[in-house]
Amino acid sequence: MPSFDTVCEADFVEVKNAVDNASKEIGTRFDFKGTSAAVELKDKEITMYGDAEFQLQQVEDLLRNKLTKRNVDVRFLDIQKAQKIGGDKVKQVIKVKNGIESDLAKQLQKLMKESKLKVQAAIQEDKVRITGAKRDDLQAAMALIRKDLADHPLSFNNFRD
Repeated sequence: MPSFDTVCEADFVEVKNAVDNASKEIGTRFDFKGTSAAVELKDKEITMYGDAEFQLQQVEDLLRNKLTKRNVDVRFLDIQKAQKIGGDKVKQVIKVKNGIESDLAKQLQKLMKESKLKVQAAIQEDKVRITGAKRDDLQAAMALIRKDLADHPLSFNNFRD
């Protein structure tokens, strides 16, 4: 039976490369000389450091540009609130989304049921597998997901015929 998986996964190799490029540029840019501006990646979290929130905003813009150049969707970024870390220094954590959250998975499943397409959606850990009798139904389901859930960085893989 034809099927495909709906996933929400960032390419972490490209994320790491973008963070490394941003870190190099911060080290060479004149407006960041002598400041505590920095960006680093640990696990699935990007941490930005700066002297003020304005500087954090500049680092975030730089990071977004690097991610965009490497074809990483910025909708994967879950930006947390800036925190003071002593003195006049601030830091901000950005979590990189990986996997479909349960609310979104349920919403996706409900969308498939209400669509009247002859497909079934099954939640499997951090992805949703959609199966159907015909390939055309699956392609219609993909188009519906892209249209109705456009604000989420969903992609499709593991298409089986």
